[in-house]
Amino acid sequence: MDDILEVNGLYVTFRTASSHVRAVRDVSFTLRAGTTLGLVGESGCGKSVTAYSLLRLVPPPGMVEAGSIRYRGRDILRMDDEEIRAVRGKEIAMIFQEPMTSLNPVFTVGRQISESLILHLGMTRRAARQRAIELLHSAGMPDPRRICDAYPHELSGGMRQRAMIAMALAASPSILIADEPTTALDVTIQAQILDLLKKLQEERNMTLLLITHDLGIVSSLADEIAIMYAGEIVERGTTAEVFKKPAHPYTAGLFKAIPRIGETRGKLRVIPGSVPEVSDEPTGCVFYPRCERAIDACARAPVALKRCGGRRAVRCIRYRPATGVRRGAV
Repeated sequence: MDDILEVNGLYVTFRTASSHVRAVRDVSFTLRAGTTLGLVGESGCGKSVTAYSLLRLVPPPGMVEAGSIRYRGRDILRMDDEEIRAVRGKEIAMIFQEPMTSLNPVFTVGRQISESLILHLGMTRRAARQRAIELLHSAGMPDPRRICDAYPHELSGGMRQRAMIAMALAASPSILIADEPTTALDVTIQAQILDLLKKLQEERNMTLLLITHDLGIVSSLADEIAIMYAGEIVERGTTAEVFKKPAHPYTAGLFKAIPRIGETRGKLRVIPGSVPEVSDEPTGCVFYPRCERAIDACARAPVALKRCGGRRAVRCIRYRPATGVRRGAV
């Protein structure tokens, strides 16, 4: 499969008069056409900022400080305003984390979907309205004609999320970014939304970047997984190999903390310590203060993400891949 989007050495910084914070540091990954990459990490680790960077939507005072984001060979960071507007929504679309704040409260759902169709596909308003109804139907919305004329506040959380999905799919994008698509939804609705995303991806052969903190969601949907911690990707690989044998101490700690059916009851395992403040720029490995395998060398210099054969990569100086596998920074 071809790589449709390549992110290399991405740094995102938030500057104010009194502070200079790197929220994302040295992030690199690729999206393969027609597959799903799960970007996983705790709240505040930089997942959403990374996603916003792909569409040049990092809110001020944030800015992309360094790196490249190449979509089909073109660097998004070097596009002019007209070029990036043509990419947003039409080539790369995004489902935002909270639909109630992403949908405009003063326009109907159908009007908001139609605007994207008119802008990107040049449809007439009448044709766009009909297409909006069809998109709402494909997103599993009951009575899509009625919903088309409804306002966001008249819909439930699950229905608003379906409306966001319909809007994101309006121009048939090649890449869909789903930022915590099941936040604040009950378990039944979560399952419905995830099943819908999987179904639509298969029907349209889309590439999906799924951002979540839920390892269970990733295990069922993602072909590949990237684990983020404190602004850095610490491990990357196919979902099967990462779940079978996590290589980074942070990833291993996450898996050990998951309760398992059949285990004797007791205290849940936890990773000692706490996540560093985003303003604390690390001098070495960002996980060093919490790592049970740390040695003095871990704190001396930044640790690069090392390729460990195939699509596997790990950010740990103590990790040793299987004999004969070539190692190199990515």
